[in-house]
Amino acid sequence: MLAPPRSLAGPRLRSRRPTLSSEFFIECVTETIEDIAHHCPQALAHVDIGIEEVPDVTELWSSRVPLAVAREATLDRLAQIVLFRRPIELRCPGRIQIRELVFTTIVEQLAQLTGISVDTIDPEHHRSSD
Repeated sequence: MLAPPRSLAGPRLRSRRPTLSSEFFIECVTETIEDIAHHCPQALAHVDIGIEEVPDVTELWSSRVPLAVAREATLDRLAQIVLFRRPIELRCPGRIQIRELVFTTIVEQLAQLTGISVDTIDPEHHRSSD
C-alpha cells in the first residue's frame, strides 16, 4: 500500500532542478569539439572525449565533485577526457551557462593533457570569464 501525500510518510522530496535532456548535453559537447577542431585540430589528435552521468565513487576525489577528469594515454588506449554531466548541470542556472561550462571544461582539460595553451585551443576566447 502506498502512503497518501502528506501522511506519515512526510512530504515528497523534489529535485533541486529538473534534469536537462542528455541530448542537449551531447549537443554542447559536439559543438565544442567542432569549434576546437576548426581552430586547433592538433589538440584533439589522440584524445577521446566521453560523457558519464556522475564520477565513479570508487575513485578518490577531493572534497569537491569534479566536472571532468583527464587521463593520460597508455600503451593500450588514447588519452581521455570524461565530462560528468550531472555535476556540470547542477552548477549552472541555465542552458547558456551549461554550454559555456562544457566549453571551458573541455578546453582546460585538453590544455592539461596536450600541453597546448588555452589561448591556442580557444583563440576567440569563448570561455566564460570568472
